[in-house]
Amino acid sequence: MAGAERPAVARPVVTELRLSAYAGRRRATHPLGPVTLFAGPSGSGKSTVLGAYEALARLGAGDPLAEVFPDPSALVPEGALPDTQGRRGFRIGCTVDGPVGPVRLDLAVQAEPELRIAGERLTRHGRTLLTTALRDPGRATVQAAWLTAGATPVTRAPLPDDLLGTALLPLRVAGATAGQREVLAAAEQAVVGLRSLFPCTPEPARMRAPVLPGEGRLLRDCGNLAEVLHRTHTACPRRHQRLAAVAGAGCARPVTAVAVQELPDGAVQALLARDTGPATPLGRLGDGELRYLALALTLLTGPGVLAMDRIAEVPDAMQCLTLLVDDLDRGFDARQIAALLGLAATIAADGHIRLIGSVGAAAAAEARRTPGVAVVDLTP
Repeated sequence: MAGAERPAVARPVVTELRLSAYAGRRRATHPLGPVTLFAGPSGSGKSTVLGAYEALARLGAGDPLAEVFPDPSALVPEGALPDTQGRRGFRIGCTVDGPVGPVRLDLAVQAEPELRIAGERLTRHGRTLLTTALRDPGRATVQAAWLTAGATPVTRAPLPDDLLGTALLPLRVAGATAGQREVLAAAEQAVVGLRSLFPCTPEPARMRAPVLPGEGRLLRDCGNLAEVLHRTHTACPRRHQRLAAVAGAGCARPVTAVAVQELPDGAVQALLARDTGPATPLGRLGDGELRYLALALTLLTGPGVLAMDRIAEVPDAMQCLTLLVDDLDRGFDARQIAALLGLAATIAADGHIRLIGSVGAAAAAEARRTPGVAVVDLTP
């Protein structure tokens, strides 16, 4: 019906990334679907876009500005001139859709002469819920104002200039008025959407050796893949069987099962069982086969199996995990990229997992032929 609001998204997800003035990107707005891949020649900014997403996610998790941006001057757009006070910076933002509708978060960061948040804005349906501004360069704070809609329309208070104000609101807003409750709902949706991110960079060289059992949560570089497979083999048998079913699509020979062997020293190693001949230890697999297995495992598991900052107060069923993979197709042949993209599209259709990554030209061509996968072409 014309003019009707669109249905609310069940789980908070980042649906748009904005690089208003960030490194080599200006006035760039990128919609993000369930599976979105960035493509383009070297120097087009694929890694820059993914880096901006991860930076926002870390800020949403409460990481300090200096840890998120260790070299902030490198992110100031080339040719950007300082203002009369010698200040230069960059601007990024995102939209997080969810139960309360689209929520926009925009951030201005001062990189020079010192790193600090210069301004932040949180809006919903065109209404400003939070603004911060750098009023006194001599103080390590920004002046914040958030909607109250009670006897006092707006509440004003100082916030630290090195932390994302939106992430601090749940600790500062009482929720006593309708306006405060709207602010809290929007801030919590933005934070949940941003924090539900797992950057994954599988490194085959770190995945070959047997490992000692531990917490059983997959590391960012997937170096403990054998340990996690040992856990899923015993604790998540249905997901483990599904992994075995898709493993053959990315491996050179048919696979009947993904097995785990406990060694005399207490370490464990994973093996691929074959229909004929002995099982193949993971250490003997090619780089592409190992990366395929690691990424397939991340798609088939949930936050509880990944070494990420879990949001304890939000049930897993109410979160949508986003996997962030730069150089997704590194080491893959055509068969492997087709199988992984097909798996990603199938998994993402359930609404629990999304995939954002960057790929080369061959993988981008395959992605365009894969239903449910969107490709964003970047230019230098």
